[in-house]
Amino acid sequence: MRIGMSLTEPVGPGALTALRDQLQQAADDGFASAWMSNIFGVDALTALAVAGSQVPGIELGTAVVPTYPRHPAVLAQQALTVALAVGGRLALGIGLSHQIVIEDMYGYSFERPARHMSEYLSILLPLLNGEKAAFHGDTMRADIGLSVPRPGPVPVLLAALAPAMLRLAGQRADGTVLWMTGPATVRDYVAPAITQAAAAAGRPAPRVVCILPVCVTDDPDQARARAARVFAIYGQLPSYRAMLDREGASGPADVAITGDEDTVSAQIMALADAGVTDFVAGEYARGEEHQRTRALLKSLIS
Repeated sequence: MRIGMSLTEPVGPGALTALRDQLQQAADDGFASAWMSNIFGVDALTALAVAGSQVPGIELGTAVVPTYPRHPAVLAQQALTVALAVGGRLALGIGLSHQIVIEDMYGYSFERPARHMSEYLSILLPLLNGEKAAFHGDTMRADIGLSVPRPGPVPVLLAALAPAMLRLAGQRADGTVLWMTGPATVRDYVAPAITQAAAAAGRPAPRVVCILPVCVTDDPDQARARAARVFAIYGQLPSYRAMLDREGASGPADVAITGDEDTVSAQIMALADAGVTDFVAGEYARGEEHQRTRALLKSLIS
């Protein structure tokens, strides 16, 4: 199991410099990958192209870019350009986002999300592979080719939680990116579903990238209380709520990995047995606890 880190959203005029510094520290610490969200702050792909081009040797992932606001040909063009800028180290994580974002904020319809994603991939994947996309579906259309140089394959990972999305991720993409999905749910639901779908389609074993909050502490109750505050919204969004319910978790605090070094190590390593190929640490600790958390993660890498 590879170990990566989740990047803290950079803010202010020096955001890209701060992001570069985060990436450099992650690379120096030996992390295999660094993953950036794409919500309302700086654009993840643009930021990774700028900052990542200055930091060699670490995979750069998006977790995740929403599909609805970007035509798949536009996203393919941008992703290929970013991959070119970072020497082929981009992992393109994409997802549907949430109805409250797509309909209430962007003003798009969120109907038929699985059909939307299937048709989206029918355009995105050929273009990323250097082929022309000629597709006319119910929700997506394209007849276009791109001339962006390809530095190599760009792996595509779906934020897949529902059964139809997990099938798509296994059948047509390179894996999935998970958030707020606990170990039992990965072991009993996610990993079997995506692996079986990939095998049936004759594809290689998929990546299962699992991002969870992590805090090494002598006061796990306090750390879980902080996780409950920081990540409260994820207990309310339907897709994450469904995963928490499947896990038997009352909220995000129950899937946060907290405790002393031995406890946290055991929980992280158990994810490998559950089918996780890439564990990505969502560090949310402060001060000494942050230092302890990073030190533990570095020890697991080594």
